[in-house]
Amino acid sequence: MNLQSVKQRFGIIGNSEGLNRAINIAYQVAPTDLSVLITGESGVGKESFPKIIHQYSARKHGSYIAVNCGAIPEGTIDSELFGHEKGAFTGATDSRKGYFEVADGGTIFLDEVAELPMSTQVRLLRVLETGEFIKVGSSKVMKTNVRVIAATNVDVIKAISENKFREDLYYRLNTVPITVPSLRERDNDILLLFRKFAYDTAEKYRMPSIKLLPDAVSILQNFRWPGNIRQLKNVAEQISVIEQERLIDADIVRRYLPDYNPSNNLPAIYGGGAGVDEKTFASEREILYKILFDMKNDMNDLKKLVYEMMESRTDGTFDISEEQAGMIKKLYNDKEQPVDFTPTISNPVTFEKKLEEDDVIQDTEEVIEESLSLEEKEKELIAKALEKHGGKRKLAAQELGISERTLYRKIKELKV
Repeated sequence: MNLQSVKQRFGIIGNSEGLNRAINIAYQVAPTDLSVLITGESGVGKESFPKIIHQYSARKHGSYIAVNCGAIPEGTIDSELFGHEKGAFTGATDSRKGYFEVADGGTIFLDEVAELPMSTQVRLLRVLETGEFIKVGSSKVMKTNVRVIAATNVDVIKAISENKFREDLYYRLNTVPITVPSLRERDNDILLLFRKFAYDTAEKYRMPSIKLLPDAVSILQNFRWPGNIRQLKNVAEQISVIEQERLIDADIVRRYLPDYNPSNNLPAIYGGGAGVDEKTFASEREILYKILFDMKNDMNDLKKLVYEMMESRTDGTFDISEEQAGMIKKLYNDKEQPVDFTPTISNPVTFEKKLEEDDVIQDTEEVIEESLSLEEKEKELIAKALEKHGGKRKLAAQELGISERTLYRKIKELKV
């Protein structure tokens, strides 16, 4: 298969790995009669893949019918798909052929298949399993030889758990799954698509094509594009028609992305790009410091609680193991240890609490003097992680929740 020729034939733009894999699966499954379920977010271009499958199949000379299941009212969907007889319902003044009868020997594409009513799903399952269906208002069983390709943008597994979609129909449709990646997973394709849409708009309306400055390209690639290709096309057309200036900068692009927020719309971190790693580490560092301070407060609370428990015993003793006693001792340093624990028996151990009259319980938070320098804390954590994993940077990076490259850079910067 010549991948580029398939893309040109069906107007597909992009070179991302996920997109190429989806096209390759469609091409490979085309000569078979297996059912295909295409999944992906709204606006990613799922409608191109059933066309590829049909055109490269033995059914290419037969009918190809695309049906948007979500656009047909529930009361008429059975009639649309399977046909009806005259007088089957009010307004049925004539008999009518359904799509499965018309497309006999060809292909039917059921877009938004998860929107089908449960009763229609039962009928569809019968067609897939036996090739048989019955028109609305008829008792005659009819046969059809149709290949079914379905698509949806909803989580079908969730719909099954909510009893909105039949599990047996899902497995029947999902013989061969094809997942179309979202636009934010194809960041390198965004500029190609934008240029194509902008060029087509300029040619259609006979105006000079717009050009993007580097900062504008960065805005486009960092945006999450919830509407995917459809939204990108709209933005490209709007900018091309509305803007008088043909050289487009970041400020202009932002005006057409009203919900743009760099902190919220950046793609998920996957370990690429030095600038991305720096932002990631800064965010992780803030979280890490918060955890450390929370741990410190918890430790101080624990110290006070243990002391209060000891003080509340009127006989001055309490029973704990030696191991527990050791843990309690570690809670206190030389400056803030107001209690002397002396074991009287081995295990369990009875300790006598000896408090001198002039001893004063100190507020541990006032006594502890520790550096609050972010750089020192960062250096200390990296050193501990390296020590824990015997100097293995990969394991240490995983422990710290950062990339290995970021860890290597921090080691050099902080001279750990």
